[in-house]
Amino acid sequence: MDIIVAGVGTGGTLTGIARGIRPRRPHLKIIAVEPLESPVLSGGLPGPHNIQGIGAGFVPGVLDLSLVDEIIRVSNADACSNCRRLVREEGVLAGISSGAAISAALEVAGRKENKGKMIVTILPDAGERYLSTPLFRD
Repeated sequence: MDIIVAGVGTGGTLTGIARGIRPRRPHLKIIAVEPLESPVLSGGLPGPHNIQGIGAGFVPGVLDLSLVDEIIRVSNADACSNCRRLVREEGVLAGISSGAAISAALEVAGRKENKGKMIVTILPDAGERYLSTPLFRD
């Protein structure tokens, strides 16, 4: 495992992974995912967005930003598109924050320097609650 990509809700997942695994794998890169429309972790202003579960509009107290190597911003549209792609191509019914994580992981995987590296992402939410929403109406 070379890179972990995960959305930030409470910050517990990324902080816990970094503190638990990095001592044994010092090269592990930790990448946080936040909504493009509310880029608080990367110093921007909070704003409305549709990626439920991440991007609360403040930096959570549990999140240790000193452990995060990079922050990737994902748009509402990309999160939703990749959420639908997960269902269509992989049969994984995941939620919008999972779509955001996949969007960021695909971006990271497409970089030349990451060729051959193992990239792990966390899919934190299920898609059942979105079945009656516009996300899955097409």
